[in-house]
Formats: sequence, C-alpha cells, structure tokens
Amino acid sequence: MASSSGPMARASASAGKRTSSSASKRPKRTKRERNMGEGSADQVLRFDVDALLSSVSPEFWEMDPQGDPGLRKAFSEIEVDIVDISANGDGLGLLPSQPNHVYIVPFTVPGDKAKIRIIHPGMSDHHSTADLVAVVKPSPLRSDYRARCRYFGHCGGCQYQMLEYSEQLRLKRLVIVKAYRYFARLPDHLIPPIGETIASPLQYGYRTKLTPHFDGPPSATRRPHKKNRQGEPRPAFEACPDIGFLRKGRRSVMDIEDCPIATAAIRRGLKRERERMRNDFVHYNRGATILLRESTSRYDDDGSVPNPPDPNALRVEGDGFVDLKTCETDSKAITTEYIGKHIFTNPAGAFFQNNNSILPVFTAYVRDNILPPSASSSSSSTPSADSPFYLIDAYCGSGLFTVTLASLFTYSTGIDVAADSIESARSNAALNGLTEDRCRFIAADARDLFREIEYPPDRTAVVLDPPRKGCDGDFLDQLTRFGPRRILYVSCNVNTQARDVGCLVRGKAGGAAYRLRSLVGFDFFPQTAHVEGVAILDRYDGEDESGANGRRNDEANSSDRHGDKDAQESTPKT
Repeated sequence: MASSSGPMARASASAGKRTSSSASKRPKRTKRERNMGEGSADQVLRFDVDALLSSVSPEFWEMDPQGDPGLRKAFSEIEVDIVDISANGDGLGLLPSQPNHVYIVPFTVPGDKAKIRIIHPGMSDHHSTADLVAVVKPSPLRSDYRARCRYFGHCGGCQYQMLEYSEQLRLKRLVIVKAYRYFARLPDHLIPPIGETIASPLQYGYRTKLTPHFDGPPSATRRPHKKNRQGEPRPAFEACPDIGFLRKGRRSVMDIEDCPIATAAIRRGLKRERERMRNDFVHYNRGATILLRESTSRYDDDGSVPNPPDPNALRVEGDGFVDLKTCETDSKAITTEYIGKHIFTNPAGAFFQNNNSILPVFTAYVRDNILPPSASSSSSSTPSADSPFYLIDAYCGSGLFTVTLASLFTYSTGIDVAADSIESARSNAALNGLTEDRCRFIAADARDLFREIEYPPDRTAVVLDPPRKGCDGDFLDQLTRFGPRRILYVSCNVNTQARDVGCLVRGKAGGAAYRLRSLVGFDFFPQTAHVEGVAILDRYDGEDESGANGRRNDEANSSDRHGDKDAQESTPKT
C-alpha cells in the first residue's frame, strides 16, 4: 500500500516543486488551471524517474544531480542495465556507479543490458535521453524475432513489438495503476482493483487509419515560388521525399514503405500513394500529410457484389455478407464502418476510433455497464426498475456511444463542440433507425451542455469521452452540480482521466461526490504503449464506512497515492 511519506509521494512532491519553480517565471495561473494542465508525457516520465530513483536509492534527493558529468556527455557511449519501463514505453536504465541518474532508452525492456549513445544529457534533472546502440545481453522478456516490422527500432510508432502480447497487456495495466497513483490524489481504499487489460482481437493489421507525411525540401522557404538566379521558378523538390513517420527521438521523417499494424486496405493504399508521389512530388514545395482511411461497402452474399469489383477493393467474406474494403485519401469523402449491427459514416478526415476489431467488444462492455445496478444487486449489468432512462453523451463526436446505447434509454442527447461532428451524428442516428424524438444532438461546448439539459439526475447516465487534455474544470463543476446517477468515463489519456476522476470522487461544495466502481483498460493499439481507460462512477449520497459524507469527501483530498503490489515491483525478477 502506498503511503503519503513513501517513495511515490516524494516523487509527486518533487514534480510539484519543479512545477512551482518554473511557474514563477511565467504569468500566474489559477490552481484549477494548473491542475487541468497535468498529465503530459513529460510529467509522467518525471514521475517514473523519481519513483525509480526513490526505490533504488532513497537518499537520491540529497545527491548532486550533476553526478559525474563525464558519463553523460552528448554522444558518448556507455552500457546500462535496464531495470524498469516508463509509462511511455521507453526503458529506464541505471549505472551502478551513478545511482542518482536514469537513462531513458527506447526499444529496451527490463532485464536488458544495453549499449547506449547519450543524445540529450540531463545535467540537472536526474535523467538523460539516449539512443539504443546494441543489446549487449537480452532480457528473457525480449525476442526480436517477434517484431514483424523492419522499421521497428527506428520508427517512433511502436514500442513493444519485441514483447509477448500478454506482457504488453500487463504493462498497460501498470500504466493505469501509475496514472491513478500520480494524478488521482485519492487514498488507496477509494480506488478499486484495476482489471486486466482487455485484449485486441487483432495485434497486427488493425489500424483503419494512417497519416504518413513528408518534410519540405531543405531549400523551402515561406515564399513558395522563390526564383533562381535566372529568374525562373525552381522546383521545390529535386527528388521524391521520404514518406513515412517520425524517426524515434528525432523531428525528421524516415522513409517507410509498409506498416504491418495497418489493415490490408490501408497498406495497399500506402503503396499506391507512394507510387503516385514518385510522379507528383514536383508539384509540391512544402511538406504535407497523406490521409489513408479505410472504408467498407457491405453486400449480402447473394451475388449482389459489384462485378467486376473496384480494382482497389479487398474482398472480405463475412457471415452472410461480403465486405469490400477500400482506402480513401480525400479528407472530405464519406467513409463507412460497421460495428456489429450498427453502421457509421464520417468524413475520412474526421475522428473515429481506428481499431475496428476491438469496437464490438468495447461497445458491448459500455452497454453492459452504463446502467447502475439495483440496490440489492451487485451486478452492474442488471438494471433495476428505477434505472436511468436518460443518456447524456458528452464529447459525442459522430455518435458512437449515443447510437450504440440508445436502445437502453428512452431519451438520449449527444453534444460536441464541432458542428461537423454533430451533422455526422445526426446522420448516423438516422442510418440506425433512431428518430429525433428519442435521440437528439446539440452543437455546443461541453462546458455549457447542462444549460440545455432538463433530464432528472436520478434517472440519467453520462458518458464522457473527452480529448487527451481531459475535461475542462468548468465542465466538471457543472457535472457535479447536475449530479447524474452514473458516469462512464472513457479516455485516451489515463493520466488526465485519473486527475478528473479524483475531482469527481472528492466532489465539490454544493455538488455530488462519486464512488469509483471499476477501472479497466482496453488495448486499442497493440505493439504500442498506449492504453484506453474506462472508469465507472456512481453518485454517492450516504456515508461511507469512515463516516465521510458522500456530497463532499474531504478525506479524499489527501495526497495519498494508490498502492498496487504489481506496480511496487513493476518488472519481474530476471
């Protein structure tokens, strides 16, 4: 169990001191604004570094962070032992002779002995970033034969291809454990055991969208038609540029011909676009992003499939149907996806979850848990007679949750700041047979949504699926004042989710407080360190076993961190 005086608390306190120090050099922000800025990748890395150093060398806080500068000069090479892995997926390495400094090494796993090249020495921050030169002695967890991509180890897209999938899932669960320890600011007993991460049915060939890009030419300027000495416009590119993704740790694009985590249609589209650019690069004078988005046309398997089919389409046989899958590159073109019995259309450039293989499992989980249980039932999938009949889908996008959950509710409202998303949501509701008197959508900022809502809180459930930055502070204030009976919070950034959930559990003066009922991760992006989090919260109106009032849990405002035996020793002994 974590303690407020333990290593994790000291790690968090250290990060707080850094924030306070740097904040004095910029305009002051309110406490809420500072809190709403938490959860960045850099902040999480600092917590990971401080937690590791606290565990191996508790006295490191008193050590000189400069250590031995000779070991950390830029481009020098040393050997380190990888002893842990960060929430961002990079290995954390130590030197026995330098116990107060961590080396951040991508493409390494705990148990590796690695030869590294220092890239950015951290002369005053207890860590340096490095490139992996070679694995001197591999960890039992590592098998480079597992990697299916020839660019793995250089491309910044994937981190875990050398690991067994079961180990990837274990590490992703620990990402959630750490997130709630670092950012929720709740005592242990208010955070339930975190469930095992739900696997993706596909570990490769799952991404239905890629956005490869290319840099502008070295001679490019803001004047797109800069002339040469003879006064004639010169071509911006002298040869076809590298087309692909960012090299790990660099700001340059590496040339990538294929991406095995993408679907077959997307891989075919990537090949086609690369061939097109061999002829068309002369028409470009700056960098650009290429959109590759899968679209599905579904036909009954009664011979109604077009003959001959689109030459660029891939035929996929289903149970009673045939899908033709194509790759769309026009951001305004309408694409189609099927999730179970539901159909969704969106502009190709709009946001939509891009691992279709896990969406049936994911939406089924949300359906099973959106209704609170009856007072006498412990099963969250068993609605009681007085269960909510009203659904609010905040940050609804093109209506994924509103549409897939609508059959459970009498009335549903989706809200999104983007008017284009609302148009897509309304279209998707109609495609799925939902009438406007049962399912409506509002284009507005989520922070203002409760001005439009007249649902009774006791009979209302709310789904939250905000962007990576999490929920706005004003929105959380409105939400707790409204006080819906159940909240299901989906997040692509479990760090900001943990921060927001902590606010909901602690409650606000004059608003509701919540009990966190369950936490689980979904693996939308196998081979990467990313994990989606789903938190389920119920409004709490009574007194808990410690006597804290449900409307305002002051005990939860303590700085205790959530403990987890799996996270205390996050890597197996090797």
